[in-house]
Amino acid sequence: STGCKAGVKLCCVVLLLFPYPELFTYVQLRLAFRNCRRVAMKTICNIWILILFIGDSRGHDSEDLYFGKFLGTFNNYHHQVGGDVYAVNKHTFHIRNFMYDGNGKDTFFWAGTRPRPGPQGFLVPSENGRTNVLGSYLNEDITITLPAFKTINEIRWLAIYDLTRQEPFGDLYIPEGFEPPRKLQLNRLTGKTGHVNSDPIIVVDAKTLLINNFEYDGSGEEAYFWVGVGPQPHSKGDKIPDELGYLTPLGRYHRASITLTLPGDLSVQTVNWLAVYDIKRSQVLGSVILHDELNVPPSLVHITPHSNLMPQCEQLHRDLQISWDMFGDQITVEVAVRMGMNEYVAFGMSGSPDRPEMVGGDAVVLHRDEFLGYAIDVNMTSKFPCTKLLNQKKGVCPDEQVGGIQDYQLMSSIRNDGITVFTYRRRLITADTGDIPYVPKGAAMIIWAIGGLDDNRQATMHRAWSKVAQLLDLGRVPSKNCYSFTHDNNNDGASWKGIKLTDPNTVEFTARLGPDGGPKGYSAMTGNPSVTGKSWYINGYLSPELYLRRNRAYKFLVEGGASPHDPANYHPLIITDEPHGGFSQMSAAQKAKVRILAGVDYTQRGEVRPMSLRGGRLCEWKHPDNMDRRRDADIPTFPEYRNALTLDCGKDGGPVSLNVFPNKSWPATVYYNSWTGFNMGWKIHILDEEEKVTAARLTSESGAPSAAIIPSVFSLWSTILALTFLSLL
Repeated sequence: STGCKAGVKLCCVVLLLFPYPELFTYVQLRLAFRNCRRVAMKTICNIWILILFIGDSRGHDSEDLYFGKFLGTFNNYHHQVGGDVYAVNKHTFHIRNFMYDGNGKDTFFWAGTRPRPGPQGFLVPSENGRTNVLGSYLNEDITITLPAFKTINEIRWLAIYDLTRQEPFGDLYIPEGFEPPRKLQLNRLTGKTGHVNSDPIIVVDAKTLLINNFEYDGSGEEAYFWVGVGPQPHSKGDKIPDELGYLTPLGRYHRASITLTLPGDLSVQTVNWLAVYDIKRSQVLGSVILHDELNVPPSLVHITPHSNLMPQCEQLHRDLQISWDMFGDQITVEVAVRMGMNEYVAFGMSGSPDRPEMVGGDAVVLHRDEFLGYAIDVNMTSKFPCTKLLNQKKGVCPDEQVGGIQDYQLMSSIRNDGITVFTYRRRLITADTGDIPYVPKGAAMIIWAIGGLDDNRQATMHRAWSKVAQLLDLGRVPSKNCYSFTHDNNNDGASWKGIKLTDPNTVEFTARLGPDGGPKGYSAMTGNPSVTGKSWYINGYLSPELYLRRNRAYKFLVEGGASPHDPANYHPLIITDEPHGGFSQMSAAQKAKVRILAGVDYTQRGEVRPMSLRGGRLCEWKHPDNMDRRRDADIPTFPEYRNALTLDCGKDGGPVSLNVFPNKSWPATVYYNSWTGFNMGWKIHILDEEEKVTAARLTSESGAPSAAIIPSVFSLWSTILALTFLSLL
């Protein structure tokens, strides 16, 4: 009919002019078809609209989720009791859609070993761990645990029982021969070629696989962890993230213990095998079969569905997915990311066509406060936060601060259930000569990062980033390679112990640069966020606390770099009464509040400058080529970590000598830091001449004595000399 044709035309205009139909509500499109007179045509129109708007949704159907081993449904005798009961493990029940009207006067969860429910039983705490009389429940999902380490195998029934009336309002009988869900052991991950090997794989829960002593020689051209259905592994499977959440080709593994989490809606109940698969060679390098109907605990991983109506989507990391749509000379990009309120996400084009290169690249930094989102076009001239040196700003700086143009238009931002979604638009080729074009056809090298914001809401060192090459073809045939976000509450384990150098005979210190040590390192040891990714290493230790005495001379041999042309490699050492450093980047008002105790001198005009401006080579601890910085958290102790690093020192020049003489005017606690960067050093405790280092002075900030007190730095050198001597025998 004429009305239907007009509605179709309107929809076509909307889709052509605005390639984001999510901006228009379902009701608005229904109004476009309000003049359809024929019932058949109206039905077709309605179906088309529903497909358009909800057909792409990937929400969860509760029937497809795994909650544990199904035990049955509550029998209802009184007060509308109902619900499906699952065994999570041998101690715990999960009840779905639990119903109870709450009108019992003395009613509890009750379990026992007698053939039928009765007063000879025991009380089971509610989902809150309480033993109060039960209130009302309306289709609620709850989890309850048997008390005193009792097991489901020991009981015959679970009931909603009224002690006053001595009768059950509803009950469930435990099936005979019940086996509770538990961790299961599978075969080893092996292959015919010998490229892959491991210990027997442990199925921890429905989404988690533990692989101990995993070996992979890295010989595949483009190998991934791969899962799928069917009797044997094949090319039609799905790529899953590695143990760090990355979806990039696997590197070499040697006797590694890794934990893989199945992404999105995948579980051990929905896949039949796990493999290491080389997609370039179409070759299975190693595999293991997952048995049918594995009786394992349900996963505690939190799943957050996310979908949109853009035609393209690519999962770049477990926590990051990019969607886009091109129209004419413009592109609209949606960035969906799991990150905190004080974090940012960056996405853009690499500075090199062959590898992910931050310097020379072009990116947008996206973050959000409680109310608003922000999209900042950045210029990247150094792997360092934006820093002003020699009256020039270098590092990761907003385009508008270095003569460029802000070319990203933020259209929307929203945060829900831990997922932040930004939608921005830019031209494929901008007027800013510093920008890299978005190529409409062909694969392009991309870069991305997720990290924290400092107190000024500026981007700091990232926690996840594009270390391995990732190519993206923006003009490919439309495809969606994304899945629901997953998140568990596992942390990175205990932090490294903070180090305290207390030997009163040590009067000379070497100060060199090195990496921050990741989540177990500088941030965990000091409580300060790592802004630059670099830290001071004093006598080879990561930002230790120093104990100096008044009226005694000390010498710091500083090797932090002397060329102010690159902020990443220019770090004169200063000692002040404030904890964060970065004096050169402070405002005049901030500088006025800081007392500098050592490390600077003054020009004839009274301007402050670092003493090491006159010299001092750059000497830095670095990750060797075979060491992945993303895996710093896997190393249990700092000595193991430091011993894996290599020391790289410049050939020209030597250290700058900084003489320090604490006197009675110095505060009890001062700080060594960098002239250029924030949060790179730590505390210096100033003791009186005859004061002893007591346990109280060695107490950490948390109140617990530190376990890593270094009475003498010579023990490190004696160990090194001993090992060297043994290697020569």
